[in-house]
Amino acid sequence: MSVTPTKEALLQLYSSTLRASRGFSSYNFRQYFVRRTKTTFKEIQDEKDPAKLSAFYNERVKELSVIKRSAIVNSLYGGRKLVIEHNKPEATMERGDT
Repeated sequence: MSVTPTKEALLQLYSSTLRASRGFSSYNFRQYFVRRTKTTFKEIQDEKDPAKLSAFYNERVKELSVIKRSAIVNSLYGGRKLVIEHNKPEATMERGDT
């Protein structure tokens, strides 16, 4: 029988997966994997069944390695930035508004 992962181990896995998801150079992939990670971990947040937690943890560890490899490949073939990604200059007041 497998050991139930601790809360700290799940939080570490969550932060590692978020960090790996933010490693994509493509905006769409990056946003997708960040959003998917947050929703996946939110669904299991209140789970108490040790078997489900162990299965979840093992699946996410495998998924983390896939995300890391995919982010590396994506950074090798990343294209130009999208318009939404460019930093916008600070808004300046053109009138005498205060």
